[in-house]
Amino acid sequence: MAPQSLLDKLVPIAKRYDELEKLLADPEVISSQGTYRAYLKEHGSLAKPIERYRRLQEVIKREAEAQGIIDDHPADHELAALAEEELADLKAEHENLLEEIRNILVEEDSESGRDVIIEIRAGTGGDEACLFAADILRMYTRYAENKGWKTEIMAGSPTELQGFKEVTLSIRGDDVYKHLRYESGGHRVQRVPQTEAGGRIHTSACTVAVMPEAQEIDVRIDDKDLQIDTFRSSGPGGQSVNKLSSAVRITHIPTGTVVSCQDEKSQHKNRAKAMRILRTRIYEQARAKQEAERGALRRRLIGSGDRSERVRTYNFPQNRVTDHRINFTLYDLQNVMLGELGPVVEKLIEYDKELKLKEM
Repeated sequence: MAPQSLLDKLVPIAKRYDELEKLLADPEVISSQGTYRAYLKEHGSLAKPIERYRRLQEVIKREAEAQGIIDDHPADHELAALAEEELADLKAEHENLLEEIRNILVEEDSESGRDVIIEIRAGTGGDEACLFAADILRMYTRYAENKGWKTEIMAGSPTELQGFKEVTLSIRGDDVYKHLRYESGGHRVQRVPQTEAGGRIHTSACTVAVMPEAQEIDVRIDDKDLQIDTFRSSGPGGQSVNKLSSAVRITHIPTGTVVSCQDEKSQHKNRAKAMRILRTRIYEQARAKQEAERGALRRRLIGSGDRSERVRTYNFPQNRVTDHRINFTLYDLQNVMLGELGPVVEKLIEYDKELKLKEM
């Protein structure tokens, strides 16, 4: 028999799936492209577990019927034998379905299919940390290109040496958050900096926060809760980039969250980008609070979003990248920095899957 705890997990998923089917047929939802696209993506992510859940329900029903025939007709040996044969086949299918459902539930969740917004900030190390932040940005951009995803720089504070004090990147595509959710935390680099004349190895750091991008349906923001300021864009060294007040700063008064965007020449485009980031940050705050209360992600130390947690070291002299959470080391740093993150990501997914299966 299926464990009751597993069936309990599937009941709300099935309820949500049925709700989404009604929403996708609603003319008001269809008329809103963003809302319709978000619901369609969520519906698709739930299709696999629901298909198997419904088949499992059918198998359980047929098992009961076969067992009933065996119990009610003990004298009819031929009929009982046929029922026992069918029951054996049904029990085998039952176990296979349970295994498939477990694997789907640990690999997929309501967030895994989402697009992401990544915030990268230079930490200790001065100019070298800013250059490392640019390298990390390039690494994720190239990884995304390899996966066929679309990238867009939402906001950034570049330096004169072509580094970044901080930069925000949007990545859109299939199962983006599923693959990048483990990147949040502190990233450390050990190398001879371009700014070091003596050839000594320095250690610098940057922090990464990977957030599933929120849609308008996820976070309702009231205009009266926003303070919107405009100002002139500026580049490294205070050099004027735009003589018009096209840069936008949005403050969400209830949470105190502030987002600035100035990369576009259009105030309208900067405001749209800022609202995407703001919505995602507010959504992430609520999500992180919920997960912290559950304690599950914190216990696993994967995908916790904690910037202070050191997750990975990139050692250039040894051509080595080490992920400290799973004690995994790869001597192929050159290719990792060129976007070949696959081996590291797959190990993290595999490790997290094992822990989730134990919890289940």
